[in-house]
Amino acid sequence: MTTERVNPPDLSPPTGFSHAVVATGSRLVFLAGQTALDPDGKITGETLPEQFERALANLLTALHAAGGTPAHLTRVTVYTTDVAAYRAHAPELGRIWRRSAGRDYPAMAVIGVTRLWDTQALVEVDGFAVLP
Repeated sequence: MTTERVNPPDLSPPTGFSHAVVATGSRLVFLAGQTALDPDGKITGETLPEQFERALANLLTALHAAGGTPAHLTRVTVYTTDVAAYRAHAPELGRIWRRSAGRDYPAMAVIGVTRLWDTQALVEVDGFAVLP
């Protein structure tokens, strides 16, 4: 098996991780956790929905750079520092998801965490994709 590290220039430069890893053989893509980082490595957005939209866009940017589309996502995990707020914003988050990734939903989980790597981050999204 071989792997390819994909780090698109549109994302903040990775430190200690790759934004996407393509494993050939089965063509699996392992997507690193994405927060609301802009290309300069700064967290953007004050609200959970704003940060979710940016984190999802970053995840999809990495997926596209690896040759995939949202339809190829098979598993996504969302980590949030406030599950109650996530639940309260669920309808808006769903609209953001559908606008960005369509209606081909992967298996998903939402996990509450004490904090994320960047203290300003409210949400992080990671995933797996299987490409043809």
